[in-house]
Amino acid sequence: MRQVRFPEPEDGLDLDGAVIVVTGAGSGIGAATAASLGAAGARVVLVGRRREPLEVSAAEARGRGGEALCVVADLAHEDATGRVVAAALERFGALDGIVNNAAVVAHHPVGEWNTQGFDEHVAVNVRAPFFMIRDALPHLASSRVRSVVNISSSSGTLRIKGQSVYGMTKAALDYLTQSVAGELADRGIRVNAIAPGPIDTPIHRTWAEDLDEAYRWLADQVPLGRIGVADEIARWVVLLLSPFSSFVTGAVIPVDGGQVISPE
Repeated sequence: MRQVRFPEPEDGLDLDGAVIVVTGAGSGIGAATAASLGAAGARVVLVGRRREPLEVSAAEARGRGGEALCVVADLAHEDATGRVVAAALERFGALDGIVNNAAVVAHHPVGEWNTQGFDEHVAVNVRAPFFMIRDALPHLASSRVRSVVNISSSSGTLRIKGQSVYGMTKAALDYLTQSVAGELADRGIRVNAIAPGPIDTPIHRTWAEDLDEAYRWLADQVPLGRIGVADEIARWVVLLLSPFSSFVTGAVIPVDGGQVISPE
């Protein structure tokens, strides 16, 4: 019988020195995750399209005790994932975990969509996570962390008017999480997803004309009666990267205040 080493309690959330890529790290859930990983002693590779917010997030991660590298990259471009992996290896010599958080979101009726917007959603929300995992695969397989966390959304489960394209990409990410988790399990690589509900992040400004009204509308959809904050998602990300979750793979975990619970 093959011997199995179970994590000891003192292993805890030990990510000290681990090299973790976080996409969409300039704000919101990505920035909160980078800060939490810094507090756990990780070396964080922060990825985003604009350097200025990445540097702010990196400073926070360093201030919490971690190391940080900023990589400016647009994940809609085909070569972006390879460049991110190469930058992580050049700076730190390893790549132990990935947080696929970057996303684009737009809400339109079906008749108002064009192919450019559709293709951008698929490229950033689905294609980039897949190829980030593919490009990092040899390095993940040789690490001690061997964990990927995809940031999905309750929109992948709910059927919300105007969210056909965004919701479709998140449903695809859920499937991708479970499929790849099964494929990579024999290499010890764990792949999980978190499906947040409404979270107080800047992404809502991309579609809401009145942010206060939008937040009231979102809170009304949540049984717990409020929207969440980015730190509440970051805690789950760190947990899923850490040894505490060593027997968890292929999970899509709703962290949504009960939003996907049927009211009936």
